[in-house]
Amino acid sequence: MKEEYLKQMEEYADENNIPIMNKRGINFLCKFIEQNDIRNILEIGTAIGYSASKMAMCGRNVHVISIERDQERYIEAVKNIKKLKLDKKITLVLGDANDLSINFGDEKFDLILIDAAKAQYLKFFKKFENNLADDGVFISDNMNFHGYVDAESEIKSRNLRQLITKLKKYITFLEENDKYDTKFYKVGDGLAITAKKGVF
Repeated sequence: MKEEYLKQMEEYADENNIPIMNKRGINFLCKFIEQNDIRNILEIGTAIGYSASKMAMCGRNVHVISIERDQERYIEAVKNIKKLKLDKKITLVLGDANDLSINFGDEKFDLILIDAAKAQYLKFFKKFENNLADDGVFISDNMNFHGYVDAESEIKSRNLRQLITKLKKYITFLEENDKYDTKFYKVGDGLAITAKKGVF
């Protein structure tokens, strides 16, 4: 029943142009969660709750806190998570992840998934890095952004060019960081896995 409902969510996202992680990306992520006994997850960018649901289903002890700023998508996510009977495993937060009101204090996460506004990735990373467990990881989605990261000269839209510039700045930040190591994977739309030095 759950798999059938997830399929409906995929179709809904496709029909309504709502970005969700593609199958190869989400499968890679779920395998990573299972293999590394990930339990406590923070997701930045819920959309309709697809990836939060898939992650929550990866293990009995997995709990996800997911933040979404778009009210319509948040409401859809609440509905979907109830339908899947995952509301005890997923806590949804309505609001902009960059707002000061969204703060997790000393709480530590095994995994922080960044999959929201691409131009804000660096801000998200810096805001929540103190909430990363010592052996935890950041996973950033859309590192290739539909191929545009490697084909910037072909972009006509000024807004898209600005977005790609900020995403590239974030990639450089990850590559040159003294505190973290990052591995880039050409899976899905491109994933980066970042951990504190010595964890990998």
